[in-house]
Amino acid sequence: MKRKALAITLAAVMAMGTCAVTASAADGDTYTIGICQLVQHVALDAATQGFKDEVTKELGEDAVTFDEQNAQGDSNTCSTIVNSFVSNNVDLILANATPALQAAAAGTSDIPILGTSVTEYGVALGLDDFDGTVGGNISGTADLARLDEQAAMLNELFPDAKNVGLLYCSAEANSQYQVDTVKAALEELGYTCEYYAFSDSNDLSSVVTTAADASDVIYVPTDNTVASNTEIINNICLPAKVPVITGEEGICSGCGVATLSISYYDLGVTTGKMAVKILKDGEDISTMPVEYAPNFTKEYNKDICEELGITVPDDYVAIGEAADDTEEASDDADAADESADETAEDDATEEAAE
Repeated sequence: MKRKALAITLAAVMAMGTCAVTASAADGDTYTIGICQLVQHVALDAATQGFKDEVTKELGEDAVTFDEQNAQGDSNTCSTIVNSFVSNNVDLILANATPALQAAAAGTSDIPILGTSVTEYGVALGLDDFDGTVGGNISGTADLARLDEQAAMLNELFPDAKNVGLLYCSAEANSQYQVDTVKAALEELGYTCEYYAFSDSNDLSSVVTTAADASDVIYVPTDNTVASNTEIINNICLPAKVPVITGEEGICSGCGVATLSISYYDLGVTTGKMAVKILKDGEDISTMPVEYAPNFTKEYNKDICEELGITVPDDYVAIGEAADDTEEASDDADAADESADETAEDDATEEAAE
């Protein structure tokens, strides 16, 4: 019923307007951005930080104010937060995670909404004909990794396994989408798959225990409830010697052995670039397609792999080392830019002297 109501709301939004939905600050120079983040955990925190850093860099610290609020994992609180943003007439809303996006979509058809850390917008918003562009006042970035490649990763590391447990929160529509897709891919590879759904963190422990008892390997998608409770999963699966393949780096660092992951900070940066286009350049959000992470990295949890006696192929990067490599590459790029600027200045000085 909730999904149907949301779909109706979105249909109304899109029917209203072939007109452009853009943002404009009161004086044209300063902006207020409301940030609704579903819950605090590594991936979502990184996406929010990347967004804020990029927007601040492009607009200037004095030109933007962030009203950042965390819903503590409660979708109803997301709605309350969004309503406060609407009452305060913010210039743009960042909805970090699917329930935050759903609340924002239901809360306003006028204020531009950018989602991030959302796996599949068509599923999240109940759109049967989603073609990559939501329309209306919504766009954003998706954290969907290549699910068939995640299944292939599981097969690469555990070719002799037979039973795979699919662990996810039934309250998260995008989690259901991921496990359905991975299940189909794994069954084509010859695995027997079983769903292990929990409704919230209260029944997570009992469901994980059941899954660990019946599975050779467990797969966990990019699931916000799991991300906030990786210690529970690790405390059950590690003693049971059951490896966990995960949908993203943050979960893997807490309870997994390997993942095909994106950089959530970079995803936030990409979302920030979209915000600047809307706020500063006046771009029409209704025509902006959802953007996806450009790069994926095979990563592994060194400590858990060592404890379970798992040896990963050479093309896997230890979690932590991938971040170091990214930072080093960024530093090298900055240094190259500075060197190029200095060379250009020197050339200009010499030309002036001549």
